[in-house]
Amino acid sequence: MDSIRFFIDLFLNLDTVLKDWVALYGAWIYMMLFLIIFMETGVVVTPFLPGDSLLFTAGALAAVTSGGLNVWVLLLVVFCAAVLGDMSNYMIGYRWGRRILESGKFSRIIRPEHIASTEAFFARHGGKTISFARFFPFIRTFAPFVAGISAMERRYFEIYNLLGGFVWVTVFVGAGYFFGNIPFIEKNLEFLVIGIILISVLPVIIQAVQNRLKARARQGSEGILP
Repeated sequence: MDSIRFFIDLFLNLDTVLKDWVALYGAWIYMMLFLIIFMETGVVVTPFLPGDSLLFTAGALAAVTSGGLNVWVLLLVVFCAAVLGDMSNYMIGYRWGRRILESGKFSRIIRPEHIASTEAFFARHGGKTISFARFFPFIRTFAPFVAGISAMERRYFEIYNLLGGFVWVTVFVGAGYFFGNIPFIEKNLEFLVIGIILISVLPVIIQAVQNRLKARARQGSEGILP
């Protein structure tokens, strides 16, 4: 229960939590941010960790003189975390992906609809999925995993990984940094963070609903066949 409360507090009060961490841990905050982004992108069983909202909030704190974060150090740290995370996830999928899926041990986290959504992304965008998926929670965690399973050529994966990681980090940290000093946003940062979370997960929810409706339609059509 304590861990569940921690994650709920992390999502709903991300700005307050980050401020507290900066005050408590000083420069170690960069290592903590590195680990969160690395795990969210690089460990296939932790897609629920904050990504977009964390980058935006960290950027907003870096814009404030008393925020305790240097924006250039922040950009470098989270960029490295994002790139190394995707590479780690790719290698996990490449070496053990099939066995992980077949074992069913992580079926509650690695859900079929998330894999299906990621595969649909690949079908539409090919290797560019690695870059595009950065902007979609859950899919960005499963995309490198699926790329590894399908043995996507490593050289192309690394190109899309670097490009996607750079754009994703720059957009969200940059947005937080440039808008973080606006009084209205500074006073209502927690509501903006919740809005970013909701907007980010909306496409994933829509895709999951569409996949479920298609599955039901297929089952229905099979049921009426003679």
